[in-house]
Amino acid sequence: MNIDARGQACPQPVLLTKQGVDAQQPFRLTIQVDNEAAVENVSRFLGTRGYETTTAGEKGSFTVSGIYAHTSKPEGDTDPPRMTQPVPAVSGTDDTEGTQKILVVIATDRMGFGDDDLGQKLLISFVKTLGEMGNDLWRLVFVNNGVKLTIAGSPVLEALVAYENQGISIWVCGTCLTHFDLLDDKQVGETTNMLDIVTAMQLAGKVITL
Repeated sequence: MNIDARGQACPQPVLLTKQGVDAQQPFRLTIQVDNEAAVENVSRFLGTRGYETTTAGEKGSFTVSGIYAHTSKPEGDTDPPRMTQPVPAVSGTDDTEGTQKILVVIATDRMGFGDDDLGQKLLISFVKTLGEMGNDLWRLVFVNNGVKLTIAGSPVLEALVAYENQGISIWVCGTCLTHFDLLDDKQVGETTNMLDIVTAMQLAGKVITL
């Protein structure tokens, strides 16, 4: 299967890949994309579906190739290898039993309106205090101006790294990083896309948005 997702805005490259995998469950597929955020998102999605991926290309022209890792091919069989394990239902899901599963979406680098300096101090304090939620804190998602909190020099970078080391999932919008030309500056978290963000909202017990 070949999918041309060049020129498609997030989350279309992942959606096109998901639709192709769901419809045909191909043993081998290639996806063409035109930005590094899409490369990361498509590769991560394919990984959740049992594919081993490789990437080729640079400077706006990339090809992600996936080969399904769990196949069975009887001796003498000339047909394409067959999938032997069921395909997971969605990308980016996990199970966290016994907790409330709070998802926090941070779309800004300051809290509230009125005084920007005060707003930045409040947000720094908020992020550093999130750990008080304990095991209920499930995932942090950074979008728009919030992605700037995940790069080198961020006043909360140390806290975010500590959260990630504790097993709290941190996702950073790839489209937003690309918009601000910060994709190579991200220091913590996984590059993500809108499909995974929406899916995570559906799975969460509570969503807090700033």
